[in-house]
Amino acid sequence: MSTHTGSTQTVARQCTLCEAHCGVLVTVENAAITRIEGNPADVLSHGYICPKATAMADLHRDPDRLRRPVRRVGDGFEEIGWDEAFELIGRELRQVRRRHGRDSIAMYLGNPAAHSASVIYGSALRAALLTKHFYSASSIDQFPQEFAAWKMYGSNVLMPIADIDRTHRLLILGANPAVSNGSVTTMPDARGRIRDVRRRGGSVVVVDPRRTETARLADEHVAIRPGGDPYLLLGMLHTIFSDAARPPRGPVPVAGWDELAELVAPCTPEAMSPMAGVDADTIRRLAREHRDAPSAVAYARIGVCHHVTGTLTHWLVNTLNAVTANLDRPGGQMYATPPVDAARLLRRLGSGYGLWSDSRGERKAFRTELPVVGLADDILGDGTTPGPVRALITYAGNPVLSTPQAGRLDDALENLDFFVAVDMYLTETSRHADLVLPPTSHLEREEFDLLFPVFSVRNNARYNARAVEPAPGALEDWQIMAGILVEILPVPLRTLLTRPLRRFVDLFSPLRLAAIGVATGPHGVLRRGPRGLTLGRIRRTPGGVDLGPLESRLSTLIATPDRRVQLAPPELVEEARRLVAGCDAETGGEFDLRLIGRRHLRSNNSWLHNIPTMVKGRDRCTVLMHPDDAASRALVDGQSVTVRSRIGSIDVPVEVSDEIRAGTVAIPHGWGHDEKGVGWATAAAHPGANVNLLHDPTVTDTFTGNAAVNATMVNVTAAAAS
Repeated sequence: MSTHTGSTQTVARQCTLCEAHCGVLVTVENAAITRIEGNPADVLSHGYICPKATAMADLHRDPDRLRRPVRRVGDGFEEIGWDEAFELIGRELRQVRRRHGRDSIAMYLGNPAAHSASVIYGSALRAALLTKHFYSASSIDQFPQEFAAWKMYGSNVLMPIADIDRTHRLLILGANPAVSNGSVTTMPDARGRIRDVRRRGGSVVVVDPRRTETARLADEHVAIRPGGDPYLLLGMLHTIFSDAARPPRGPVPVAGWDELAELVAPCTPEAMSPMAGVDADTIRRLAREHRDAPSAVAYARIGVCHHVTGTLTHWLVNTLNAVTANLDRPGGQMYATPPVDAARLLRRLGSGYGLWSDSRGERKAFRTELPVVGLADDILGDGTTPGPVRALITYAGNPVLSTPQAGRLDDALENLDFFVAVDMYLTETSRHADLVLPPTSHLEREEFDLLFPVFSVRNNARYNARAVEPAPGALEDWQIMAGILVEILPVPLRTLLTRPLRRFVDLFSPLRLAAIGVATGPHGVLRRGPRGLTLGRIRRTPGGVDLGPLESRLSTLIATPDRRVQLAPPELVEEARRLVAGCDAETGGEFDLRLIGRRHLRSNNSWLHNIPTMVKGRDRCTVLMHPDDAASRALVDGQSVTVRSRIGSIDVPVEVSDEIRAGTVAIPHGWGHDEKGVGWATAAAHPGANVNLLHDPTVTDTFTGNAAVNATMVNVTAAAAS
């Protein structure tokens, strides 16, 4: 919805740069964006925005952003028309498929794709390709959370979220919502929500090796050893079971009490303390405070996903909530009831776990996709025989920077027969493409968010109005995906079906599909009668429609065969036993520091570094180090140092601070913009270094193959004089 005053128009929509999707008001004068501010009427964010929201205007007018398709010519690129681009894509991909089979075409879906309804057509293209070689950013940061949900609740889409707005006790592990504003728990203005927990008499504890921005808002910061989370949780569970033979039951039937009790019996806080890096009394106290609070929720995210124990940790987090009767109840872990009930629609699809493996037979498929850490191997092969992947489509992704590939993905992309990238920029990845297809900017799109209401801390329905009209001939993401889909059909089918398919695409745009989903959804007009939701009603409400607090509904969603929460999945119990049996404390050696990641409020993975306002000020691609560690190495703040792991090294400035645990260092991801051919002038002037060059792609979460990029062992020395 928009309002007009003369030549000035104000459009209510959301910032779609991160999962929070904060409501914004975009002021447009004579087709130029003059202001972006928070929308006080937004039913979820209530006027809050972070600095990234204002960057949407800079992204829109960035002179480095591509506006038309470009084709590689020699070492450079030249513009071509859309029809010519689609024809070339179809011809080349069909040729690769004829020569090498359907699995020779791979596809990678990046994180921003999920922030748009275009993900529908991205998924449709994936299905049309019929390839086993599909990868996404989920295998960098989310697979363990989904795997735990599948094993406990019967479906990977049933990831519960933290009911932060009603909890009395918030325990945060490996997450920094004060910066991220929530992930798989969408909570705009997380800072305000955390303060509200404390204002109503509750308490907040942050478990993290670094005193993060979130930890500074909390009642307590527990500086855990990197990788110590499962030991901490096992010790907490031991305390709960040893205090009471039968912990309190929650509202949903469970299975596996006895097996869980047997597992945690030897996991005393004293036994777990050395590996957790947390003293036994603190472990015991945290357990009892969680159990005794009127309501409590443990929330974990990317920091624990990025470990070899990622799945184990997420299972133990969910289990802690369940055994303290904080699953599916207000203030605990709950499920949203979104306008389009995607979880209910998709929960019976199955995980596809182990249906196939990568080219080396080492990494199993999960939710019918392969872990992206194997992409370079699947292209390059074993050094003597090329891998099965000969062509690649990337959509909204920059895996050269965002995934650990031991520096091999650059070479791999050059070895492809054909590569097409759907991207707004020439990035470290898309610079290798034969064709780059740029979608419209975020503010030129009109859409309805289908995904993130599923993980929202309050039920809501919000519409994204177009703030600026796109240039003539420009295409949105979904139109590009649909265009590629039509072109990859075999020639007989394409000849017969091209016109009907294009008519279908026009008829069933994401907005039309959303209109159907809303009308038939749990709040829709077809289920609630005349007072129910329609897309039209949502469109006419500039701040969105508030659909109320989260409600208990797991009993209607659960997809396990016996419809009970599985507290002790056998393979997870067995892996936990192996973990405890083989545990040891920190060891020294050549690599004596544990590397973790960190993020910044003005950064968003690898793609806001071309916006001057997002990179101004002090260098943020630094290695954060405790003063004791710096002093023992004779290093001083700001000095250039070399960070070296077993597989690679990078040079960055050192930042000395007591906010990080001794023996641990932290470097942000998404940097490394110094490669030839990258089309980001501002980013190239602030290149930073690619931390993923330090991480071993063979070190992954035990069950899912998710990249394990936390707790990598490194050393730090003064950089050699240049």
